[in-house]
Amino acid sequence: MQTFQYYIDGEFLDGEARFQSIDPATGDVWAEMPEAREADVDRAVNAAEKALYEGPWAKLTATQRGKLLYKLADLVAANAQKLAELETRDTGKIIRETSAQIAYVADYYRYYAGIADKIEGSYLPIDKPDMDVWLRREPIGVVAMVVPWNSQLFLSAVKIGPALAAGCTMVVKASEDGPAPLLEFARLVHEAGFPAGVVNIITGFGPSCGATLGRHPKVAHIAFTGGPETARHIVRNSAENLASTSLELGGKSPFIVFADADLESAANAQVAGIFAATGQSCVAGSRLIVEASVKEKFLSILKRKAEAVRIGSPLDMATEVGPLATKRQQDHVAALVEKSIERGARLVTGGQRPEGAGYYFPPTILDCDFVSSPSLTEEFFGPVLSVVSFETEAEALRLANDTRYGLASGVFTQNLTRAHRLMKGIRAGVVWVNTYRAVSPIAPFGGFGLSGHGREGGLAAALDYTRTKTIWLRTSDDPIPDPFVMR
Repeated sequence: MQTFQYYIDGEFLDGEARFQSIDPATGDVWAEMPEAREADVDRAVNAAEKALYEGPWAKLTATQRGKLLYKLADLVAANAQKLAELETRDTGKIIRETSAQIAYVADYYRYYAGIADKIEGSYLPIDKPDMDVWLRREPIGVVAMVVPWNSQLFLSAVKIGPALAAGCTMVVKASEDGPAPLLEFARLVHEAGFPAGVVNIITGFGPSCGATLGRHPKVAHIAFTGGPETARHIVRNSAENLASTSLELGGKSPFIVFADADLESAANAQVAGIFAATGQSCVAGSRLIVEASVKEKFLSILKRKAEAVRIGSPLDMATEVGPLATKRQQDHVAALVEKSIERGARLVTGGQRPEGAGYYFPPTILDCDFVSSPSLTEEFFGPVLSVVSFETEAEALRLANDTRYGLASGVFTQNLTRAHRLMKGIRAGVVWVNTYRAVSPIAPFGGFGLSGHGREGGLAAALDYTRTKTIWLRTSDDPIPDPFVMR
């Protein structure tokens, strides 16, 4: 049984309460986690505020902050395999994905290390004589970060990196479902030499930890990744402190395939887009919208590839699909598949939980043409693909936009002018053309509608963790006239 601690004000602490963490591949308890409660949250936020205004962090230059981020990036790279194994053990995400993703996470910290001293103010050509006016960009304040269990180190890096570059301090709440990698990451923050209180990492449950953090009066900004329902609670809580929010939520992403596309290439992208990470990805290409003339051919390719996927232990490098992260998630996926079939969806492949231990669910394809299927509107967060067909480009666009979400989308066609029309017409924060799931620290990422607001990645993300201060300087030596003397 492994035990983990949380990290507050530069110290590793056990906390008064603890809870058990389950290995999704076996269903067995494998570790104990510290459960942060109201007093722990308050201590973490107070430490972050003190570090922001009084500690050595407040006196560092932007370049010095960047050097600490570079050191953190090197430590992440050096410890990538250990972090990957912890994330796999605690969440069930396969080791071949966690290893590659965490190695790339180091590049996000390097990118924001370079950004740290590139955040500039400006001089305003003001319309008043004898006045010089500047805009300064300053840290927005203490940031509360709430990170889900899927891709935990990546989804925290896109928040922690830009916030540190901007000079903020923070309290990071790891999900109670699989917090091990973030709690271990705290040791790298400590080793890199960040002053006490700058980065605080805790975990715990919604009412006693998450809600307390979101409404804390000293929190200035809340960065959240998760589902829309939790986001609504966060927004309501933020009325207490009027904190600004950035929300990266779920998706029901359209994956459009035209008859002129390279079908084999598109199928590979579709398999990666929906079955990678066992479908537990906010950008999962869960709605296949395929031109009717090639639908059956494309489905046969997908069926062959889905049934060839190797399901197994997430710690085995040969495994291609591992378990879902929780029993709760497995039950949700199974129930939604059953409900969709009852409503008339045709099961192409998969759909049944395998026997044995662990929270596994096979790659599943549902043909939903001519039916009103819940699988077309509700987010599974699992390895389930829903398929509809179209006859015209206008119909494809209408189907793509027939969703409350708007995070990601994919378009596969060899027609460049058509691709440009769809790029403009699709209502989503990301449009991938003849590719899928490509990310970079340089490129902003975020959604529309129920997929949230704000952007992560790129310079824009760092600027979101700043606020502007306007400085007025009168340059005349003449005394200011008495305002109550009429002239």
